[in-house]
Amino acid sequence: MTATASSPPQPHGEVVIRTIAMPADANANGDIFGGWLMSQMDLGGAILARGTAHCRVTTVAIDGMSFLRPVNVGDVVTCHGQLLGIGRTSMKVRVEAWVQRYADSTQLHVTEGIFTYVAIDAAGKPQPVRR
Repeated sequence: MTATASSPPQPHGEVVIRTIAMPADANANGDIFGGWLMSQMDLGGAILARGTAHCRVTTVAIDGMSFLRPVNVGDVVTCHGQLLGIGRTSMKVRVEAWVQRYADSTQLHVTEGIFTYVAIDAAGKPQPVRR
């Protein structure tokens, strides 16, 4: 499948997580579950948000996810995060997921989304993002 008109030619942002798609994360056809991929993206985005806020963070929203291509068992999944903005207690992080195909090393953009994280204190209450 070729890149779509909206698909970036290269990843944007920094690498926030990299993993291998395993058989336990796939359906009977060998396609990785979308929920597993979203979970990896959320983990990567949270790493970037936590490093920005210098405190605990929690996910409060995910906007605009589009699954462009399937992820196959054996693909190396790399998530790239880019901080889009900081509010008083929240941060918006764009997370792109790319795969390197097991069979031929092709790098493909498979999905992206905007994740919103809120900085929280030890009691789980929102707190200002430390800058």
